[in-house]
Amino acid sequence: MAARAYWQGQIRLALVSIPVEIYSASKTGAKISFNQIHEPSGKRIKYEKVVPGIGPVDRDEIIKGYEVSRGEYVLLEEEEIEAVKIESRKTLELVQFVDSCEIDPLYFEKPYYVAPKDELAEEAFVVLREALRKAGKVALGQLSVRGSEKLVAIKPCGKGLLLETLRYSDEVRNGQAFFADIDDSKPKKELLDLATTLIEQKSAPFEASEFEDRYVDALRKLIDKKAKSKSNKAIIEDAGDPEASGGNVIELMAALKKSVDGKASKPKAAAKRKKSA
Repeated sequence: MAARAYWQGQIRLALVSIPVEIYSASKTGAKISFNQIHEPSGKRIKYEKVVPGIGPVDRDEIIKGYEVSRGEYVLLEEEEIEAVKIESRKTLELVQFVDSCEIDPLYFEKPYYVAPKDELAEEAFVVLREALRKAGKVALGQLSVRGSEKLVAIKPCGKGLLLETLRYSDEVRNGQAFFADIDDSKPKKELLDLATTLIEQKSAPFEASEFEDRYVDALRKLIDKKAKSKSNKAIIEDAGDPEASGGNVIELMAALKKSVDGKASKPKAAAKRKKSA
C-alpha cells in the first residue's frame, strides 16, 4: 500500500511556491508492543475512567485540566482549547537559512521526506534543493498541522529534501546542570593518545544495517516459539552476556593498552547482508 502523506501543501520562498508532499521517514512497525491480558480468561483488560472515592464516571463528565500546583487544576472546555489551535495552513514559508552545524543535535526530533507533488512542481523543487546544497544551508520555517505549529528544518537529501521537526528552546534542558560536578582537569597525554589510537582503529563508515535491536529479535523468536508450542508455560532462556573483553581490568592505562594491542573487537569491513524472509 502506498505511503500516506503526512502533509500536503506548498513550500514558499519569497514569491515562489512549490507544491509538495511530506512523508514520515521513520516507521514504528518494527517495534513490539504488548497488551495487558487477564490470565485466567485470556481476555484483554479494558480501563474504566474512575474518580477516587466516587467510582466510574461517564465520558461526558470528563473535561481537561492543567495542574498549576499540587492538586489544583485550571479546567478547560474543549471549545476553549479548539479556539486557540493554530489554523492549519497549506503553506510552509521558509523564513531563514542557517549552516547545518549551527543547530545543536538536541533540537532535532523527527525526520520526514519531502517530494514534489507533481511534474509541474519538479523544476522549482530541484532549484531549491540545489541552491540549498550549493550554499551549504538549511532552511527554517514553521509548519502548521493538526492544530499545532512545529519548527522545521529542511535540507537536501539525495534527489529530494529532508524535513526535520525541531524542539522549541523551552523543550530542551540545559546539559551544563548535569555536568557541573565533572572535574575540569585535562587527561594525561599518554592516556589521551591511547584512547585516540583506539578510536582510529575502530573507525569505519556508518552503516545502519550493521546494528540490530537484539532485544526485539529475541522477543520475536520467543513469540514465534510460544505461538508454535501453543503453551502458556514460561520459556526462560539466558541470552548470556555480551562478549567478554578478558576480565575486569581496573587500571585505565592497562585497559587502554590491551584494547589498542588488539584485544578488543575491530569494526566490520562491510555491512551485514540480512537474509530475506
